[in-house]
Amino acid sequence: MSPTTTTIIISSLATGTIITASSHHWFMAWIGLEMNTLAIIPMISKQHHPRATEAATKYFLTQAAASAMILFSSTVNAWLTGTWDIMNSTNPTANMLLTMAIAMKLGLAPVHFWLPEVLQGSTLKTAIIITTWQKLAPMALIYQTSNNLSTTTLLTLGVISTTLGGWAGLNQTQTRKIMAYSSIAHLGWMAAITTILPNILLLNLTIYLLMTTSMFYTLALLNSKNIKDLATSWTTSPSITAITMLTLLSLGGLPPLTGFMPKWLILEELTAQSLTVTAMILAMSALLSLFFYLRLTYLSTITLSPNTTTTTHKWRFKQMPNTLLLSLTLPTSTLLLPMTPMLC
Repeated sequence: MSPTTTTIIISSLATGTIITASSHHWFMAWIGLEMNTLAIIPMISKQHHPRATEAATKYFLTQAAASAMILFSSTVNAWLTGTWDIMNSTNPTANMLLTMAIAMKLGLAPVHFWLPEVLQGSTLKTAIIITTWQKLAPMALIYQTSNNLSTTTLLTLGVISTTLGGWAGLNQTQTRKIMAYSSIAHLGWMAAITTILPNILLLNLTIYLLMTTSMFYTLALLNSKNIKDLATSWTTSPSITAITMLTLLSLGGLPPLTGFMPKWLILEELTAQSLTVTAMILAMSALLSLFFYLRLTYLSTITLSPNTTTTTHKWRFKQMPNTLLLSLTLPTSTLLLPMTPMLC
């Protein structure tokens, strides 16, 4: 892809997200979402491979359907209330349509089936954009409308997503699919707290972006596309492989790492709102996700797969690319837990 094309695509991605996040009119928000969708499709399909073409097609169809639902729900709301203002979406039917449309855009269960397939057909660096930047615009909409959305619906979506994200990830061997189900589970935690305390939603989103970017970039540096690659990745870069363990454990939510902070605050708030059963289900579903994170940790750092004498010296001859992004995201994705008292 030429530098000019890449610049146009990246600019369109940034502009679309900014338009959606800063707009108060539903039509402008919809335009921003469409810009996002159309800009990412060339990045997914640039490999000229059948899997990439399939992934781009699936992404386009699901995002187009979700955008149509958002436009329809906003039109229904404008017809019944007389306003196109995002903050004044007060019609229950329109809000239910909006919730399901945003769930489809984000990849929340039970409308999540596109996400693992799209990530599997994309490169690891494109997968970073799909699982991080592409979540910002829908999250901006859900944050702005959080006062009007149904708490019961979002709690249900959250519980289903965390449970299914952990359960489905247990049987995966491809790292991109594992990270897709990890993303679904994390989005479930965000959905569960959206209408109760939206500020924790923003905190959880920020930490999710840091951890996911760090993990995907590590996988891209190590060129680990499946568990077998991860098991032999120490020959490529022993230091990065060792640090991968901390990122995986942080994604799993183990203290004293950063990933424990949002789970702790969400469970505390749900319990304070007398939603003890919901909090218990979320905590139990986190154990499912933790299991496959621990499995990856065990394979990458605690055990060694059979190797020949030559592969053990592979790291000596491989020139590692620039790791500036990893240097910025890795410390924050593992070491922010002591800041929790400042946020409460």
